[in-house]
Amino acid sequence: MTRRIALRGFAVLALALALCGCGTLSVEEEKELGARTQQELRKQMTFVRDPVSVNYLRQFGAALASSARPSPFEFRFYLVEDEEINAQAIPGGAMYVNTGLVLAVKNGAELAAVLSHEMGHVTARHVAKIANTARNTGFITQFFGLAAYFLTGGNPIFGNLGSLAGAVADQAVITSFTRDDEREADALAVETMVNAGWNPNGMVTMFETLHELERSGGGGMPRFLASHPATEERIQNTKNAIAKYPGSEKLRNDDPKLPIIQERLKLIIGTDREKSDESTDEDRNRGPDKDDKDKGDDDKGKQDDAK
Repeated sequence: MTRRIALRGFAVLALALALCGCGTLSVEEEKELGARTQQELRKQMTFVRDPVSVNYLRQFGAALASSARPSPFEFRFYLVEDEEINAQAIPGGAMYVNTGLVLAVKNGAELAAVLSHEMGHVTARHVAKIANTARNTGFITQFFGLAAYFLTGGNPIFGNLGSLAGAVADQAVITSFTRDDEREADALAVETMVNAGWNPNGMVTMFETLHELERSGGGGMPRFLASHPATEERIQNTKNAIAKYPGSEKLRNDDPKLPIIQERLKLIIGTDREKSDESTDEDRNRGPDKDDKDKGDDDKGKQDDAK
């Protein structure tokens, strides 16, 4: 599913960017780009419908958004049933937060760190910046590659797009370009967290949490860590940014509601998986005669309803 989301999202992204001529994106064009991408992503994602969990995320995110720098975009938060540890914000302010991330964080400060970082990308308009750079340098393919890399959380499938879209930008250029964006998003995240009353050290401990999961999980690197590498330089830069806010270590780390939501999500996801397994077993055990009988029963039911 992740690959289908990435490919369809990239297709819409490439089309929208082509329509705007790969110049500097205006705010309205960026909103339109986000709307088109969102339409496609929604077709592929499984959203959590539990109102308690959804409202928790929306309220949590809204409190952060109100503490962030002014932005021409309205942040909207969606809870996605996906075990990948990841969150991604698309142009225009829509943010998709995986249940895997919510379950992985150790406290509210770590969750605030990830969401604030993604909000930083949107507030700083990094996609528009990529478009402008592409126009000035003539690296149109680089623009597509970087934008797709950013929007899909660094999905590695885009390493294979060179044969489809032409020569892909040099990896060193991509790494160098996005490093500045990540540094800026980190600094904005620290600022947002402090303004919202969260201990910004949650960003540092979040990287530690991700590394622990990588070492103990055996399932490969968490997607957020893969696209946001926690290098020593980056961690030190984050600590330097935190040092600009003396006393911030006394701000809150915990949210008493978070453990409740985490347990609730475990039950919801577990129930969904059980239903899926049961449905699969029924399909396997269902024979041709059983199918015909069920169809006949359905037709009879419809007829009875009509009466």
